[in-house]
Amino acid sequence: MSSPKIKAVFFDFMGTCLDWHSSIVQSMPPAIPEEEASQLALDWRRQYFLETEQRVRDNLPPEDIDQTLARALPVVLRRAPKHKAHLDPQTTTRLLEAWHSQPAWPEVPAAVQKLRNDLGLEVFVLANGTTRLQLDLTRSSGLSFNMLFSSQLLGVYKPSPEAYRRGLELVKLRPEEVVLVAAHAYDLRGAQRVGMRTIYIHRWTDDMDEDMETVRGEFDVFLEGMEELPEVIARLQLTPGSAVR
Repeated sequence: MSSPKIKAVFFDFMGTCLDWHSSIVQSMPPAIPEEEASQLALDWRRQYFLETEQRVRDNLPPEDIDQTLARALPVVLRRAPKHKAHLDPQTTTRLLEAWHSQPAWPEVPAAVQKLRNDLGLEVFVLANGTTRLQLDLTRSSGLSFNMLFSSQLLGVYKPSPEAYRRGLELVKLRPEEVVLVAAHAYDLRGAQRVGMRTIYIHRWTDDMDEDMETVRGEFDVFLEGMEELPEVIARLQLTPGSAVR
């Protein structure tokens, strides 16, 4: 028995489709060496996830991602105090604005275009964050989707099952008709719990606390980028519910 026909792809956005790291590092003060700026950016991103996870545990509603990032940065600077003097209020504002302007990873535009034009699939963003952020990021990246679903719009953070269910309800699709593509294992685990197909995209900027050997065996497909994504999803159409390796 073959799998139900895949009709759409939900994408996580930042990290999965977009190179957030280069935007933040380029916006760091030149007084901070590039290697240290890179680590500071990575630590900031990790602290953002920790802040969001705490809100989920506390059963709090989604907040403006700019507020979460602004709260996370001082926490990071307390662990790297030598950089604090370089981040005056004006610089901090510029860094927060940099999260709203990110390039796509090089292979992503072609992959999304093939999914839409060659496979005839609908493509959506389903990501934690705000609608304003997603609008800004589609503009800066040049990517185009059928619809943008933010945690702000849905009223709930991923990986709550309700986040995926609300997205599916809005596009009137069943879980088994949709693939979630993400660079975050926690996100894909949430999608699995509601019955969606899952494709992991390995990005060096994300999931650094995950054991990649474990992650490789958790989802339908593990990829090092999106170059093969359209072909992989086409194969998923033809295979039973077991993973495609």
